[in-house]
Amino acid sequence: MLCARRLAALGAGAAALRPGRAGRGILGAGIRARRVSTSWFPVGAAFNVKPQGRSLELFSGRRGLFGVPELSAPEGFHIAQEKALKKTEVLVERACSTPPGPQTVCIFDELSDSLCKVADLADFVKIAHPEPAFREAAEEACRSIGTMVEKLNTNVELYQSLQKLLADKKLVDSLDPETRRVAELFMFDFEISGIHLDKEKRKRAVDLNVKILDLSSTFLMGANFPNKIVKHLLPEHIHHNFISDGNHIVIDGLHAEASDDLVREAAYKIFLYPNAGQLKCLEELLSNRDLLAKLVGYSTFSHRALQGTIAKNPETVMQFLEKLSDKLSERTRKDFEMIQGMKMKLNPQKSEVMPWDPPYYSGVIRAERYNIEPSLYSPFFSLGACMEGLNILFNKLLGISLYAEQPAKGEVWCEDVRKLAVVHESEGLLGYIYCDFFQRADKPHQDCHFTIRGGRLKEDGNYQLPVVVLMLNLPHSSRGSPTLLTPGMMENLFHEMGHAMHSMLGRTRYQHITGTRCPTDFAEVPSILMEYFANDYRVVNQFARHYQTGQPLPKNMVSRLCESKKVCAAADMQLQVFYATLDQIYHGKHPLRRSTTDILKETQEKFYGLPYVPNTAWQLRFSHLVGYGAKYYSYLMSRAVASMVWKECFLQDPFNRAAGERYRREMLAHGGGKEPMLMVEGMLQKCPSVDDFVSALVSDLDLDFETFLMDSE
Repeated sequence: MLCARRLAALGAGAAALRPGRAGRGILGAGIRARRVSTSWFPVGAAFNVKPQGRSLELFSGRRGLFGVPELSAPEGFHIAQEKALKKTEVLVERACSTPPGPQTVCIFDELSDSLCKVADLADFVKIAHPEPAFREAAEEACRSIGTMVEKLNTNVELYQSLQKLLADKKLVDSLDPETRRVAELFMFDFEISGIHLDKEKRKRAVDLNVKILDLSSTFLMGANFPNKIVKHLLPEHIHHNFISDGNHIVIDGLHAEASDDLVREAAYKIFLYPNAGQLKCLEELLSNRDLLAKLVGYSTFSHRALQGTIAKNPETVMQFLEKLSDKLSERTRKDFEMIQGMKMKLNPQKSEVMPWDPPYYSGVIRAERYNIEPSLYSPFFSLGACMEGLNILFNKLLGISLYAEQPAKGEVWCEDVRKLAVVHESEGLLGYIYCDFFQRADKPHQDCHFTIRGGRLKEDGNYQLPVVVLMLNLPHSSRGSPTLLTPGMMENLFHEMGHAMHSMLGRTRYQHITGTRCPTDFAEVPSILMEYFANDYRVVNQFARHYQTGQPLPKNMVSRLCESKKVCAAADMQLQVFYATLDQIYHGKHPLRRSTTDILKETQEKFYGLPYVPNTAWQLRFSHLVGYGAKYYSYLMSRAVASMVWKECFLQDPFNRAAGERYRREMLAHGGGKEPMLMVEGMLQKCPSVDDFVSALVSDLDLDFETFLMDSE
């Protein structure tokens, strides 16, 4: 009954990527504006100074993580989960005894909310809290909630209470569009678990779901597991590039940026060497997904996974990928020629371009052509300046300000976590963003957004404010300077803040569809759109100042940086097309006509162009097959939509308030409460075709003539 997205997250420890007439009009629905607090202070300064000692804490008790009273100690997770489980029993009974109607959907959503408030929070704490006791308690809470989710997904009486509502045409017609969509989403979540089947098939579906979760976990572990090789099999002069373990060399990655061709070649061939156990695990995972999809009424797993997305079906995805590949082919060929030229210049003996070459040589070309050494840029991108830049942008576009707020004792898991209040000029407080931005031991090395609590309209007319965490891995400030960001770090900050704003502004009536809880190929649109703002000089000029002199970042430096990203960008995009196509084939018609490695070889040669390397199996390291099975194309499609929104609505004026309000009203406000293509149509004022998506992506690769003029002056 809980959505599959959430169930998958419980199983895999995934980061969050997960309306209601929302937006400005939601106050008219009886939600009172929150008043401004006098304890808020400017966001920029908060990030350029170390946290101050909390003198008031001497007179206050511990509030618990995220202000949840029970979570002042690890044992509190058990209390929180037991309260949620007891509430679940009451709500299940109420759902089964309430006559079908809109109230049925409200009860289902409250049921989802009561479990998610514990599960989503625990999902974050189990990977991010520095104390093992908290991590273990959170892990146990995830398991307990996961068990309850499985029970609810197979509760026939609960399913029938929703079925009665959706089977009554008169009742369905009386529902508002958002309530109807949420009811249908809950029903979809039930049916992909096989609850509509007879008893024997239902048990088979449950068993397959459990097996898929186990195989997914095993595959993820294997995808990141290092390979070893006996030392004497590698030339001694490259040993120092790798970890040594007694008589073995440990290869834990591709070393794609290493300047020595032999190091990259050795890493590629050893790290990607096939593992029989991992190969069997992948084959079983794909096979079981196919069996489950067929059992619940779909011809392939891909058809099941793509229901409700922008693409809608695998046929559209393949059409998108094939057309994009055709449009990229000539540009990709030129990129490979450019890489070959640079390789020949630096290593004349071995000039053939191999799969381990593009990341390194494209970086060399970029640096030589554009002089974009990160150390030249980072003095202009202090963290405080970047946060103030976001604040200025959101204020001009959306009437929203970010304020730092002092967290209470026990509210945060590390003293350098900052708490931001998101405040609208007329609607008041919209929600909270906890910024876990700095490096620390045992912290996952990933930039991501976690939903801790989804927004929803409560029975008393108040709005449950959304709470999210943004996790980055930035360096700490030093004695002489604040935290300084490279251009890549700055862009990542803007990207993740795009997810956070989606969560803050997806002000839906139902928690089940709040914020980023929407189809995967739409969820990345707001975050990728923020990258376009981060690369526009008019936006960057609002905040990029040298932390010592106050000098603004010169325009030609921003232009060079933007153009440098287009170096070999066609080849990079072609690689993504290859990965997405491979994902579609693996989740398409079964049984697969060839081995996963043979399919890899064939697809690589057709959709990428660089030769397959014998005795390698890159697919065994393709960890996205777990969380993004049949959906790896989503990033490309989201980028296409974001590109179109940027060009149509913000390119002329990135601070256009009318466009910002339209963006909120048409795209952000609905969360997952509206068909994604309808949201895109509402924003663009037209229905884009596959050709439009392809053209948007390809046009982004064109060089800006103005940059050459500026650089030649």
